[in-house]
Parts: sequence; C-alpha cells; structure tokens
Amino acid sequence: MKRRKFIGITSTTFVGMNLPLAASNMSISTETSKRKILIFGGGYNATFIRYMAGLTGKPMPRLCFLPTASADSPFGIANWFETCAPLDVKPFVQRLFISSYNQKLSFEEVLLSMDGIVVGGGNTLNMMAIWKAQGIDTILRQAWDKGIVLAGGSAGSLCWFEHGTTDSRPKDISKVECLGFIKGSHCPHYDSEPTRRPLYHSYIQSKQFKPGYACDDQAAIYFEDNEVKKVVALREESNAYYVYEENGEAKERKLVKEIIK
Repeated sequence: MKRRKFIGITSTTFVGMNLPLAASNMSISTETSKRKILIFGGGYNATFIRYMAGLTGKPMPRLCFLPTASADSPFGIANWFETCAPLDVKPFVQRLFISSYNQKLSFEEVLLSMDGIVVGGGNTLNMMAIWKAQGIDTILRQAWDKGIVLAGGSAGSLCWFEHGTTDSRPKDISKVECLGFIKGSHCPHYDSEPTRRPLYHSYIQSKQFKPGYACDDQAAIYFEDNEVKKVVALREESNAYYVYEENGEAKERKLVKEIIK
C-alpha cells in the first residue's frame, strides 16, 4: 500500500495537515442522533483506527489524537502519525501541555472540528484531573452529543465509563472515577495483566463497581448511545465480556464478536 506523505506539520501544539482550520470546517453535521464510542482493551492499531474511521461515515475523516495520559509523549505522537500514514484519514494531535503563544485555536475549536477523537493510554487519574482543569471533559461531552466518534484503549477506553480499574497509583490496581458517558464500569487489559480479572470480579462481587464491560487487549466494543452495537476482535482468542453480580458472585457473559483484519 502506498504510504501517503504528511504535509503541513507545524511546530505548534495542534499538529495536523494544512492548518489553520477554515471557518467552514468548524461545522459538524448533526444529521445523526447517534452518540458513538469505540473502546479497545489495549492500545490502538491501524486495524482499529480503520474501523473507527468507517464509523464516521466520511471518506477521509479528520481524526484527532489526545495523548494526555502519557503527558503528551513525543513517542506516542510519532506512533500516531505512523499508524495513520497508510490509512485514508487526516490525522491531528491536540497536546494539553501547551502555551498560549503557540496555540491560537481553543481546545473547543480544535476538537469540535473533528470527525473522530482517539484517546491514548497512560495514567488515567492524571488525565482526568487535567481534562477537568482544562474543560476537556465538557468539550468531549459536546463532541459525543454531536455524533463525533470517540475512541481509545486502556486509559482511552476507561475514561468513557463511570468508573473502573486503573494502575495510576502506587502499589495496587485501584478504582478511578471517569466521565460516565457509558453507564457502568470497565476493565481494560482483561487477558494480558494477571491481576485485572480477579480484581475486577472482586469489585463487581462486592458491588463497589456497577456491572460493566471488560475487554481483552485485541478486542473492541462499539457503543451507540449506551448500547453495545458490535464487538470486533483481531483474533479468535480475544474477547469482550459483560460482567455482573448474581447471588453474591461475579459472573461474566462473553459477547458475540466479529474478527476484523
């Protein structure tokens, strides 16, 4: 596949193609009433981003990466552009560790001009604190209500739920409160980190967590509003689950999936 050449990469905080944005780009279609979120159990990859791009309904969607959880890691940003290079998308990045001198567009102007927003992995607790301080939580709610596709894995999947398990604090996996767009709880890395599954079950069993969804690293769940519309995975061994309490025990129900390439 021919690799497209990125153009217009700037030294400013908002990195993308052919900036600044024209006023006409700030208009987001409100034809659809569906609010869309795609979560991955682990990190994103080209297959999941291609699938996400299809959910936008656009031939060349504008996708913005939010690397807040990794403190705007330069490696993570470079990986985002590398992942998007062979895809029919227009990739952008919005850093939050910024200066007024090098970004003249507001966070709202940038994020609400997109067709999709992808949240990267890292420290969920720190990300939530920064988002609230900067008003990103409110902007993301506006984006969701407008039908902009929201997505992410690890911290980027956990953030959309009411609460879930996080490794953002010293010593132990613990609970973190999140945006609450999707009702219930979430556990990423369900198959790859040995402590995740039993700990999530214990929170569900004790009713510290509401019932919710768990994802293996290479599985993803697509929600419209608060309903599961589809589960996809990169391999047969990867799954997503609904986890709930029944008669004092944590139970899990494997969700029907489709393998995507």
